[in-house]
Amino acid sequence: MACGGRRNDAGFFRYNESSGVATLDPAFAKSQSVMWTAHQLFNTLVEVNDKLEIAPSLATRWEISNEGKTYRFFLRDDVYFHDDACFPGGKGRKMLAADIAYSLRRIMDPSTASSGAWIFNGKLSLDSGFVAVNDSVFELRLYRAFPPILGILSMQYCSIIPQEAVVMYQQQFRAHPVGTGPFRFLAWEEGQTLLLPRNEHYFEKDSAGRSLPYVKGVKVSFNDSKAAEFLLFRQQQIDFINDIDASFKDEVLQKNGELREEWVAKLQLKKHAYLNTEYIGILSDSSNPLVESSPLRIRAVRQAMNYAFDRRKMMLYLRNSIGKPAESGFIPDGLPSFDENAVRGYRYMPDSARILLQQAGFGEGKGLPVFVLLTIPQYAELGSYIAHELNENGFNVKVDVLQKSFLLEQTAQSKALFFRGSWIADYPDAENYLGVFYSKNPAPPNYTRYNNPAYDRLYEQALLETRDSQRYALYQEMDRLLVRDAPIIPLWYDEACWLVQNQVEGFAPNSLNLLELRRVRLP
Repeated sequence: MACGGRRNDAGFFRYNESSGVATLDPAFAKSQSVMWTAHQLFNTLVEVNDKLEIAPSLATRWEISNEGKTYRFFLRDDVYFHDDACFPGGKGRKMLAADIAYSLRRIMDPSTASSGAWIFNGKLSLDSGFVAVNDSVFELRLYRAFPPILGILSMQYCSIIPQEAVVMYQQQFRAHPVGTGPFRFLAWEEGQTLLLPRNEHYFEKDSAGRSLPYVKGVKVSFNDSKAAEFLLFRQQQIDFINDIDASFKDEVLQKNGELREEWVAKLQLKKHAYLNTEYIGILSDSSNPLVESSPLRIRAVRQAMNYAFDRRKMMLYLRNSIGKPAESGFIPDGLPSFDENAVRGYRYMPDSARILLQQAGFGEGKGLPVFVLLTIPQYAELGSYIAHELNENGFNVKVDVLQKSFLLEQTAQSKALFFRGSWIADYPDAENYLGVFYSKNPAPPNYTRYNNPAYDRLYEQALLETRDSQRYALYQEMDRLLVRDAPIIPLWYDEACWLVQNQVEGFAPNSLNLLELRRVRLP
């Protein structure tokens, strides 16, 4: 607080990022914390609206060639980069099609070493795929049709930047970003504070013609304790909390997911379907010695596991009803192709689990070895719950808690037979989920090493299908194969759950759990 009790950040939207921010360079927007800051500082050609539809952003419209290989984007003519010393006289220049080509090419360029290089892998040429036709027209030229490409272009990796800034700041561009976004960079004291004041020259306006954004800026703090973050929120020093931590979940929420009575008048609870599927993965590569010697190589055993625990009870007691039990395959609720009637997954049916174990030659669990479920500290309680449920129904499961980096290493090297995982959407198309099980994909993303030629054929067919309804039908057929073969045990479809101060208006979570601040109002 400033002297006299006045806030020195009045008018700034304030939040805490407990995991820290590794970089402000969008070419490395791999984590949610980096995506959130990138979304404030930069724009993309297109963006995803609150209905998960692709909407204009830097491009006002686009045309797709008949064969679906060439996308022609028509750009706005009123977009300027933030004022910065990298430009003559320090004044931000107009954004041009050449900036689009440069920014997207930079992601693919090996010298950038972008964590997002995979998004264009096998889809186009670094040399001829990105074309500035003139200053206001940009073309993306693909090797072959790939309908989800518009969703990929909405990712923060595809943020548009000026070459001058990268040339001037080089490796320090990570700490001195220049973009076209609603907020601009002012200061970053790593581990302490990040300040992003409003971009006074931002191009977007609301329906009444008022310039966006409304708030004066964004202030990010970096307290790594979730308990301390909750205290800051209670003291009204931050404006919202993303994700209700286990340390205070029961203090704030009832088991049904609603606020406890004593909190109802004090804050806003905002919930929205979030494109994230939590699951248990089962290694499926039959040539792997871990699989060869395990009963988990038998489909009936994997199916029995899926039937052997109660997802609904899990959501009630462990999650305070945040999220939805995953009873419809791998594609999460919230995506346009999700249909719980078209894809019927597993529910708690202990009798079915018992019958399947009997058929597999393990009646009442006799002859089954100990299955070790690998998880991380954050999900230790969940692992214990699942182990207890499975053990009640004929299995013998123990939990091994590993550091996240080690578990990722184990899954990437196919050394994890039975592990907890999650898949968060990179873009709003089920292809992003189904590609996880395409046999030609390595680990990541195919951590289970699932290999089914029928599945692969459907996946390849779907990528050639430009009609949404036909593509969704193929997606659902693939999801049904995953349910049948059971290389995973889907746990729940996630929900973004935010605690927000009462005075904050126009602020809500969304299916990609992006931090959207353009239309937020503060008193």
